[in-house]
Amino acid sequence: METCWRDLRFALRTLRKSPGFTAVAVLTLALGIGANTAIFTLIDAVMLKSLPVPNPTQLYRLGDNNNCCVMTGTQNEGSFVLYSYPLYEDLRDHTAEFTDLAAFEPHLSDLSVRRPSDSAAGPYSGEFVSGNYFEMFGIPAFAGRLLAPPDDASGAPRVAVMSYHTWQQHFGLDPGVIGSTFNINGVPYTIAGVTAPRFYGDTLRSDPPDFWPPLAANPDRWLLGPEPEWLYLIGRLRPDAAVGQVQARLTVELQAWLGGHREVVPERDWKDIARQYIRLTPGGRGVEQMQTDYALGLRLLVTLSGLLLLIACANIANLLLARGSANRSQTAIRLALGASRSRLVRQMLTESVVLALVGGAAGLYVAYAGTHAILLLAFRGAHYIPIDARPSVPALSFALLLSLATGVVFGIAPAWIASQSDPAHALRGAGRSTGDRSSAVQKTMVIVQVAFSIVLLIGAGLVTQSLRNLEQQHFGFVTEGRLIVNIAPSLAGYTADKLEGLYQRLEDTLPQTPAVLSASLSWYSPLGGNNANERADIQGKPPDYRWTAPSWDRVSPHYFATIGTRLLRGRAIDEHDTPAAPHVAVINQTFAHRFFANEDPIGQHFGMGDVSHSGDYEIVGVVEDAKYQDTRGPAYATFFLSLLQSPPGEPVRGWVGAIELHVAGNPENIESAVRKTLADVDPNLPIVNIVSFGEQVARNFNQERLIARLAELFGVLALILACVGLYGVTTYAVVRRTNELGIRMALGADRRNVLGLVLRSALAQLGLGLAIGIPAALAGGRVLAGQLYGVKSYDPMILGLAAAVLTACAILAASVPARRATRVDPIVALRYE
Repeated sequence: METCWRDLRFALRTLRKSPGFTAVAVLTLALGIGANTAIFTLIDAVMLKSLPVPNPTQLYRLGDNNNCCVMTGTQNEGSFVLYSYPLYEDLRDHTAEFTDLAAFEPHLSDLSVRRPSDSAAGPYSGEFVSGNYFEMFGIPAFAGRLLAPPDDASGAPRVAVMSYHTWQQHFGLDPGVIGSTFNINGVPYTIAGVTAPRFYGDTLRSDPPDFWPPLAANPDRWLLGPEPEWLYLIGRLRPDAAVGQVQARLTVELQAWLGGHREVVPERDWKDIARQYIRLTPGGRGVEQMQTDYALGLRLLVTLSGLLLLIACANIANLLLARGSANRSQTAIRLALGASRSRLVRQMLTESVVLALVGGAAGLYVAYAGTHAILLLAFRGAHYIPIDARPSVPALSFALLLSLATGVVFGIAPAWIASQSDPAHALRGAGRSTGDRSSAVQKTMVIVQVAFSIVLLIGAGLVTQSLRNLEQQHFGFVTEGRLIVNIAPSLAGYTADKLEGLYQRLEDTLPQTPAVLSASLSWYSPLGGNNANERADIQGKPPDYRWTAPSWDRVSPHYFATIGTRLLRGRAIDEHDTPAAPHVAVINQTFAHRFFANEDPIGQHFGMGDVSHSGDYEIVGVVEDAKYQDTRGPAYATFFLSLLQSPPGEPVRGWVGAIELHVAGNPENIESAVRKTLADVDPNLPIVNIVSFGEQVARNFNQERLIARLAELFGVLALILACVGLYGVTTYAVVRRTNELGIRMALGADRRNVLGLVLRSALAQLGLGLAIGIPAALAGGRVLAGQLYGVKSYDPMILGLAAAVLTACAILAASVPARRATRVDPIVALRYE
């Protein structure tokens, strides 16, 4: 123990005497360890951490995917994941292996919430859940009480639970909120209680629910019927229950229920009832939507940050090798005086570990700042993210272990080489240019750094070009000078008979707003996160179930002109397409090619639901394809209906939720004017969100942007470290060969010869690194290919540019000591001994 303490004090004293070396080493390690700790912090929070509830391992989800949002009949080639309310009740009441089985909607609902003391309602988000939702999770209330089964009964007094974050941020932890009455969607609700501070619901996501009302309070009463399948289910399994047996029992119950309710299954799917099944999946992390979305990206970031750390280790090892070579005489004296080689190795490793621990401590700050920056990139546009950027206990443990491992990795080679030196040989060569085995190791380290650096640079180039292709593709609409305003008329108490008046006032008033060139209304806007699809039956043609059901939207006059989608044939929906006029539709190119490949679609008829409705709508126009959901794939087949036209006897589905504005100048500059205009139309009309069209589209690329920006950062750091490593090795070689260079110049070598001699050695290391790194990058590109858009993993332009940048920087780094070598005075060099 005393020996270890002496080694520690010696290491600290040595590092204190070399402040320049220590500062460079600590900074290099802080970047490498900090980057890896930041990525691990995210992995721990997103991929590893369970829901903040008791015994999360007892939770199981009924389903194995994240389908959303409303389906009917059979599902997912047999795998059931969405359930109707009556089916949920049947499974809950007949599966005794669950202590509780809870249901909840898979998405968040917009809520209009007003406290009695407020002058106007504000937009919030909510999640409708079953009455036993909080009992199933087993969490207590922070204040008041949580929902209970009696609250989820028809006719029960309306109550809701508020999240702690909402209570803190919007109501200042006011205890008067508990038990008070809030107006939610025009209905009085009593706030029963507040959840625990760390509870964010069943799904890790940005902007989690502000309120949890019971399912029975859902204003869309049709969702509580037996046909729509729209609920996710999670249950707490009894400790003695066998997962396989419960899964089999649930499957039998599902098939029996579907068989007894064939009216909810389309006749064409009756034959598939026997193939429907329920798969239980661990629910300790809740609905793993974010885990699924970010899994591949996080794995890629782990690889990139790992490569960066290896480059940093190689760099520090080179510094230690150079310093060890400079201290050969001191090491030789210690060996000559009787110090054992193992003692020297232990002392040098102690110094390396101390250096790594200091770098790791500095890396914690880098990790915190890095995690915070990553969250801002990954969740652009979010107001609240339930992920703590501060390193958790597992993250701190990871940083400690990583620091220790790093210290051993970069310290073992220099320590071993120094301990193997021959005292007599070292003392004899003091001051001379003698053979040095560390030189070969240093060059090997540089080759490794170059290889890893070119891999990172090529990877950064590929993902950056992929992001640029995604952002600059032709979407089928124009984002410049466009503003999107999301509204929710239903939250202001509007009913179907009042919609026409509201729509007319909006269409008349919005174009009068200063700087607004044109305005339109729609059910939802492109790439806003919404999508509706419905099977289309073409008049005169048999049903074709081979394709995914087309998407559809409701739009007002001037819609296509406002968002910049070109009309290719026929006409767009206009002011004459009122509820009393003939029902019309506009289709996109993909819809026309799919259903009318060799025909003129203009004048054709189709409908939704079944063949009896195939004559409901006449196609009057064709517009260019536009991407409304998927930015990577081709545009979906889509049809557009007028705002209020619906088959006789059927209610209008798809109320206006988006306003599109084409404006002069910067869209954000007219937000206040737009708010005033909408307040003039109806001061109670909830404005859910206002965002520029460009920003709405940009938020679809949050993950790609995160990966690209971090890859660029890691690539630049790797380039710097590789060049620093090459500079250090070349400088060390010049110093070590000063005597040799002086003799060469004394014998007639000119400065060009000396410059070439030094640069050839550096370029040889660079060439070997490129020869190893480029094939490695090509091999890794195959794994990356699935994440790329519009660029091949072997793109020659990116490969050439990355190699050229690295070569230019490496030559520049090596030129500095090389030019210094050309200024060696032969007389001084010959006196060097």
